[in-house]
Amino acid sequence: MSSFLELVRDRRSASNFLPNNPISEEQLQEIFEIVKLSPSAYNLQHAHYIAIRNPDVKEKLYVAANKQYKVLSSSAVIIVLGDKKAFYDAATIYSGLKLLGIVDEQEYEYMVNDTVSFYESRGDVFHKEEAIRNGSISAMMFMLAAKEYGWDSCPMIGFDQDEVRKILSIDPKYEIVMMITLGKEKIASRKPRGYRKPVNEFVSYI
Repeated sequence: MSSFLELVRDRRSASNFLPNNPISEEQLQEIFEIVKLSPSAYNLQHAHYIAIRNPDVKEKLYVAANKQYKVLSSSAVIIVLGDKKAFYDAATIYSGLKLLGIVDEQEYEYMVNDTVSFYESRGDVFHKEEAIRNGSISAMMFMLAAKEYGWDSCPMIGFDQDEVRKILSIDPKYEIVMMITLGKEKIASRKPRGYRKPVNEFVSYI
């Protein structure tokens, strides 16, 4: 198992993948077992995923992604979604705390009502922002977990969201956060890592 520092330093956004490296549903399941531990606001677990291995669907996504070859050569295309209505699941998500006796009935009702009222009072723009924020946190965990299991990845925003939504029949309650291509990187075509700002250019201490 890699150390955290090795994992972070080794993870790269792969621009191309070696073809014919299938990933099994069982391998993806192992990755998602790690991803489910990602933090989320109010523990609402906004992130949802669609993992596409079907070549015919990948072909359609390749067109929707401006014919970027890494979509075709990838082992899987991962669509990261954020649930804009995740707060309505609060009662179900928090019920385990009540069943385990961690909170009593009154505390449970307060938690549910407080969460739902917090989100309802802030409107659609906030719901969209929350879906993207929490989906992005989860997506980073996915890429790190995938690297731990020997898979390379590349987060992508260069695609037609409306077309992807149509291809995959995505429910309107979900915001499309990003596309991630997953596979075994073609090291021969790897470019040097891009410039990284010195810490003092992106951190202020007060």
